[in-house]
Amino acid sequence: MTAVTEDHRLLQDAAPETLSPLSDAEKARARRLATEALRWAQRSDRVLGPYLRNRPEDPVLNALRLAVFELFQEGEAAHGVVNAAVGMTSKSKKGLVNAVLRNVLRDGAKWDALPPPSIPKWLRKRIVAAWGKDAVQIMERVQASPPPLDLTLKSPDWAGVSELGGRLIPTGSLRLDQKGAVSALPGFAEGAWWVQDAAAAIPARLLDPAPAARVLDLCAAPGGKTMQLAAAGATVTALDKSERRMARVAENLERTRLSAELVVADALEWTPETPFDAILLDAPCSATGTLRRHPDLGYAKDGSEIDALVDLQLRMLRRATDWVRPGGRLVFCTCSLLPEEGECQIKDLLGNSPDMALNLPSADWIDPAWRVETGLRIRPDHWVDQGGIDGFFIAPLQKRA
Repeated sequence: MTAVTEDHRLLQDAAPETLSPLSDAEKARARRLATEALRWAQRSDRVLGPYLRNRPEDPVLNALRLAVFELFQEGEAAHGVVNAAVGMTSKSKKGLVNAVLRNVLRDGAKWDALPPPSIPKWLRKRIVAAWGKDAVQIMERVQASPPPLDLTLKSPDWAGVSELGGRLIPTGSLRLDQKGAVSALPGFAEGAWWVQDAAAAIPARLLDPAPAARVLDLCAAPGGKTMQLAAAGATVTALDKSERRMARVAENLERTRLSAELVVADALEWTPETPFDAILLDAPCSATGTLRRHPDLGYAKDGSEIDALVDLQLRMLRRATDWVRPGGRLVFCTCSLLPEEGECQIKDLLGNSPDMALNLPSADWIDPAWRVETGLRIRPDHWVDQGGIDGFFIAPLQKRA
């Protein structure tokens, strides 16, 4: 947690080095506790505030946040939680942690009566302006709960679906409410499925490549979309600039027994030898649509990177349009809640690229609430009664023949 709040690193970047001595089960538990303690940190701070004269340094404060979360949200036994919090604190601060937690327990905390955690200030103002205060308040209520586990099946006819339980949702993803180690679930070892939020699975489904079509997956890591395209029978080239992240794509392809050509390169410098039949560009973005899955984003980022990302997205989008053959298709998407990383990009592209046109989908599984002038706008306040969904913008395009 301190790597996130103090060093402004994402959990996924800090976890490999900090959790390396632990077993797989211990790593999974540690990630879950860190994620949920960060999700509820604002409420924990409200509980702790009356007992702290000054804000302690981050390692101490995070030990207290974790303990309060375990006590009041998880309902863990007080003795064990207090002892664990004291044990993870430096010698000079053990007395403070012990005293604060015992005072909190003695006085009791009206945990459930406190408001849900709010979206970080640097982001909230922007999305209130875009989608309205009522929508944002619903997003905050949704993001206060851990999201369900969405799986993409390699084959819709896989016989083991019943072993997993869960339910098929309209987009075709299998949604599980159960928790635990993903690698222990039926079908993981045989590569029958992979974890992928329902919204993240939609762009490749909309691209819908023909068997043997030459398809480019730009910014491919960690590989969910690459696997979808390969499972559909396409001849896939997956490109990403990160060698470390591309290694994960290779691991996922090996587990699922799917194949793709893997290219480690910068999309702004690389050029294909021949155009592609279809291109999927999941562009680098603020990832603000994934806060319910990654509450650490609110601490690791401050919005200062958004202008540079907007410029990068447009440059990549323009290059991608040059690489798709006449009559071919391009799907552009970002997991952002900000119009400047979605709708505005497509309006700019269409205004300056007369050879590109929107190819709006008509599939009956598409929620009418998602439809906007420039494609699909999916928000975390959609599907509240079905367990929620990540925020995404998706624009299906076609190059004029």
